Amino acid sequence: MCPAVASAATCSVANLTRCLDSVCAINVSSNPAARCQYCGTSSAGTPPTKTGMRSLSLGASARYTLSEDELEDAPTDPGQRYAWATAQCIKKIDGCTPDDVSDAYDELIEQSCRAAGVSAQLATTLSERAQTVSQSTCMTNIRACLVAANRCGPDYSACENDSDFDRFFAACSVEAAGCDDYVSDIRTDLIAARDSAIESADTMLATIVKNYQTARAQKLTSAQDGCKNDSARNACIETVCERNMPNKCGDGYESERASATQLCEFYDIACDLLD
Repeated sequence: MCPAVASAATCSVANLTRCLDSVCAINVSSNPAARCQYCGTSSAGTPPTKTGMRSLSLGASARYTLSEDELEDAPTDPGQRYAWATAQCIKKIDGCTPDDVSDAYDELIEQSCRAAGVSAQLATTLSERAQTVSQSTCMTNIRACLVAANRCGPDYSACENDSDFDRFFAACSVEAAGCDDYVSDIRTDLIAARDSAIESADTMLATIVKNYQTARAQKLTSAQDGCKNDSARNACIETVCERNMPNKCGDGYESERASATQLCEFYDIACDLLD
């Protein structure tokens, strides 16, 4: 008997739709054009100002929807909001991909836009979103998104684990419209950039540690050399005599030299510790 193999998570279209509705269908019961206004096209007009608590579809669950606090980060531009909703919901609903979002929700947006009388404008908008941009532009946009402070960071320190990198990369890929053909190659290049940045950071840290160790060893050697033949203590005595004693510890002023010797006695204590 072969052991049972766990099947991959399957996207729940119902839960995915609930999540998208929490971003794109606010107060849809009283505003049939909500999906078009929030996540379709600006030609449908600005959604009405919300008053009180937002109204969601019946049966909505906080587990599958975005909260009021989370929605504060949602863009107001319909195209950007739809991309943002896609990224958030595929993270929240296991097994879902951007293609699942398109399959489940594009038609609902189109229906909403027909209700708003702007279906022609929507077709143009969707066509523009589907246009493919250059690979270099995609790389620039995805990299800028990935190295943001709230994702991997400029030094990729928050993405040392592949799972963290993949999570942020997936979200950034969704936001980069028209880059589907290049995503695989871009991921390979950015993984290499991540590995190089982390390796460089480790090398730099090792260099800093080595420099501190070398400096500390040099100071220790210098201190030990100063203890030989009392050279450091004698230099201290001469400095005190020259700078602090009125008669420079000259002949006949043995008391000044005795005071200077006493002030420099800490060298004897330090040298005893270094032995």
